[in-house]
Amino acid sequence: MLAAPAAGRSSSTGRWIVWLALAALAALSWFGLLAIPMPMPGDSGVRALPYGALTFAMWFVMMIAMMTPSVAPTVLLFDRVARRDSGPTGLLRSAAFAAGYFSAWAGFSAVATLLQIALIELSVIDTMGATTVRWATAALLGGAALYQFMPAKQACLQHCRSPAEFIAGHFRRGLPGAWRMGAEHGLLCLGCCWALMLLLFVGGVMNLMWVAGLTIVVMLEKLAPGGEYLRLLVAAGLLCAAVATLI
Repeated sequence: MLAAPAAGRSSSTGRWIVWLALAALAALSWFGLLAIPMPMPGDSGVRALPYGALTFAMWFVMMIAMMTPSVAPTVLLFDRVARRDSGPTGLLRSAAFAAGYFSAWAGFSAVATLLQIALIELSVIDTMGATTVRWATAALLGGAALYQFMPAKQACLQHCRSPAEFIAGHFRRGLPGAWRMGAEHGLLCLGCCWALMLLLFVGGVMNLMWVAGLTIVVMLEKLAPGGEYLRLLVAAGLLCAAVATLI
């Protein structure tokens, strides 16, 4: 059984701290995308360690910027439950939950970095991270569209749209438990959105209008009423775009 909710000013202050921390994280990440230029391969080429490290950092900052708005309600709900269970130390558990969540996206960022390097070497994308051949653009659009219809997408999206059910079904005590919960939620979120994230190669990895558009789509799918049906509209639009690209 969870303890009764902690009353008073400290609980309200703690919730504000979490909210402000998430807002600051999102703002700083977007500012980083605006201020930091796209990593460019030097004389050593795309396989050089500095280029790989900078590309990974770019992807990870971009994932934080894109995913923080849609995961914020889940983190805030977890914080409320954690405070009931642990009192003031619930703030640390909320931080551990968020860290676990973004660790899943750090893994995705590492894979995306390797994929970007490979695609540049194959001349499928340019050094700005945008596709250079029509078939690759159509394949990314069509693949993302097909994944929107798949049961895995639907199941992961349902988890993301039901944070209370996720927290109730996966609740664990302690900091390691909070981190693991966050990582599990991050993996479900990754299962929901990975194909959409690969569309960054269509518009250009650092095309901020494209990044913002995908961020809005992800937010609406997860948070808006009827978001589970929006995935079908998105799929239809992506299919049309794929066909138009080929034609």
